[in-house]
Amino acid sequence: MLAGVPASTLALLVVLSLFAGIGITAVGPGGVFITIALVALTDLPPPLVVGTASATFVTTGLVGTASYRRSGELNSRAGQWMAGVLSLTGLAGALVGVRLNALVDAATFRVLLGVFISLSGVLVYYRTRHASVEDAYDVTTVRGTLGIAGIGAFVGVSGGLLGVGGPVLAVPLLVAVGVPMLVAVGVAQVQSVFVAAFATIGYLAQDAVSWTLAVAIGIPEIVGVVAGWKVAQSVNSRRLTRALAALLLILGPYIMLR
Repeated sequence: MLAGVPASTLALLVVLSLFAGIGITAVGPGGVFITIALVALTDLPPPLVVGTASATFVTTGLVGTASYRRSGELNSRAGQWMAGVLSLTGLAGALVGVRLNALVDAATFRVLLGVFISLSGVLVYYRTRHASVEDAYDVTTVRGTLGIAGIGAFVGVSGGLLGVGGPVLAVPLLVAVGVPMLVAVGVAQVQSVFVAAFATIGYLAQDAVSWTLAVAIGIPEIVGVVAGWKVAQSVNSRRLTRALAALLLILGPYIMLR
């Protein structure tokens, strides 16, 4: 038993973490499955769920950032500017989210997480319908910067409150406004580092991070992140993304009614 989690449950969490890591860099939404798994398979309180999940997202974000920098999506001026704006506003939002989590009981947390998951499913499906329509989005204009800042703040609050990681919402929202798919996934990796780091610090202050559990699920998650980046570079992910959207839409109500 590790951190109060039976060995059989931990084994399942490890497997799910591998696939969650693949989702993070292949299609964006992926980290949310860590939170879902911890809520559905364990009796950990909400702060410990979010704190532990956030701790794993720091490392996956760093690995994802390095991967997308290597493939060039983060080397342009626009990509770097977008990553910076998303990170700064996401950081502020994460601190707000951590404070809000302390006001939420377990039942309300499940409802909020279920609603969030369902919304993510809708956004992911929307992306599959409109991903090929990538209008030029100039992030260096005042209007463009404000739009990216709004997305960053919203994603940060959601990450700090529910422990879902930045890419799950950032990628669909960025693509929806016209950011190319791989660029959106790349800059979302950068933002996730800052959102997760400050969320983790906030939960550490509450002694709500299980480092042993974070390491156990974080290692396979990192392996999945590298594999997911390779998938994103070589495979048309439209069908995979639609299947992911359907799964999110099923899991959302399940978490709410659990």
